[in-house]
Formats: sequence, structure tokens, C-alpha cells
Amino acid sequence: MSRFELKGKVAIVTGGGSGIGESIAKEFAKVGAKVVVTSRKQENLDRVAGEIKAAGGEALAITTDVRVPEQVENVIKQTVDTFGQLDIMVNNAGAGFPVKIEELSPNGWDVIININLKGVFLCSSAAARVMIPQKSGKIINIASVAGINGSPSMAHYGAAKAGVINFTKSCSVEWAQHNINVNCIAPGMIETEGVRSQQILTAERAGDGTAAPALRLPGKVEDIANLAIFLASEEADHITGEMFVCRGVGG
Repeated sequence: MSRFELKGKVAIVTGGGSGIGESIAKEFAKVGAKVVVTSRKQENLDRVAGEIKAAGGEALAITTDVRVPEQVENVIKQTVDTFGQLDIMVNNAGAGFPVKIEELSPNGWDVIININLKGVFLCSSAAARVMIPQKSGKIINIASVAGINGSPSMAHYGAAKAGVINFTKSCSVEWAQHNINVNCIAPGMIETEGVRSQQILTAERAGDGTAAPALRLPGKVEDIANLAIFLASEEADHITGEMFVCRGVGG
């Protein structure tokens, strides 16, 4: 696995205070990256950054709302000021809530589109302004299978994630000349705190009482983190504009 190390690399992970983002940040640190974690809750960020440092890694926690251009520019600036470079941008920050389409308010639509799609645009473009002059960079966007198949009761979320997938492809073509790779991961059902709280996880045992096969269970946050490590590593230097679906059967 030494070829997948990120030693000497600097990464920003948005939505890094919990769930998939937290796992990506911690796993990146384990393979040598200096990690900047962002979200809107400083207490979550402080915990994640503290755990990374306690394990011997380097981390910086910066409260950031990805919908606000000035805050996005600030996290980019602080990252470069602190670590001298930016090599990897992971756009993971996201949100959603269930609602029938006919009951979805314009404001509710805007909130989810802005967090899930506008945030990816703002963070990607800001990161690119650092990566273009250095002629290298990896941008990894976290989409969702909802952006492929649609999402009943979460149409706004599905639409935003479909936009993330398409935006990834556009960026990959436009920035290829600058040696910037842009890819996205589309998770299916992943066992996060939010998913557990909704009690929508697949049963862990088959009908006959035996353990269910792994591919019939929700994925783990580490599954997404490991894929992100690959895409951020030099082993993925010739992969760009791709969408990687990570799910089991029915996930």
C-alpha cells in the first residue's frame, strides 16, 4: 500500500467534522497527508483535528460555510499560509431532508442546492486558483447514487448531486491542461450517524439467521475514505472525469 501514501501532500476536507468527511480526513492523515478539516461546527472540527494530532498527524480546523465565497477563500488562504501548498480538495460537505416535491418550498430547494452544489463550485474554483499555477492537484467530489437514480422524497438532494456529477466532468476537461484531476465518488447506503438515526439500515442477518453477505449490508465510511485515498494518490494520476459508484446490492 506504500504507493497509495499521501506523504507531503496537503488536503482540505469539507464536511470533515463527522461521517464520511471525518473518515476521509483521518485516513488521509494515516497515510501522511496534512489535513485541513472544515464544517460549520467548530466543536466537531476540534475533536477530529485533535484525534489526528494525537495519532501523530498534522491537522488544522477551520469553521467554514461552503455557501459563502469569503469563507471558502479564507480556508484556502489559511491552508496555503500554514502549509505552503494545496494538493487535494475533497468536496464532501452536504445536507438533505425528506419532503414531498409539492411541499418543498423555494427556500428549502435553495438551501440544499447551495450546500451540495454551489459549495462544490465555490470550493473547486478556489482550489483551482492555487492548483493551476503549481500545475498539479486532485479534486474529489462526493456525489451520491441519488444523483444517478433520482431520490423520491429527496428530489432537491438528488438534483444537486446530479449537478455535482456533471460539474465534475466539466471541470476535468477544463483543468486537464493544468494537470488537475477531478473525479467524484457516488456512495450508496453508508452507515453514518445520520443513516443510523433514521433506522434505514439493511438487516445484518439473513432470513435464516446467518450473517448477511457484506455486499448486502450498508457500506462503511472507511470504504469511501479508501477510494478517496486512491484517487488522491499518484496511482490515479491518469484518471479524471470519472464517477465511482460505491455500494452493495440495493445500497
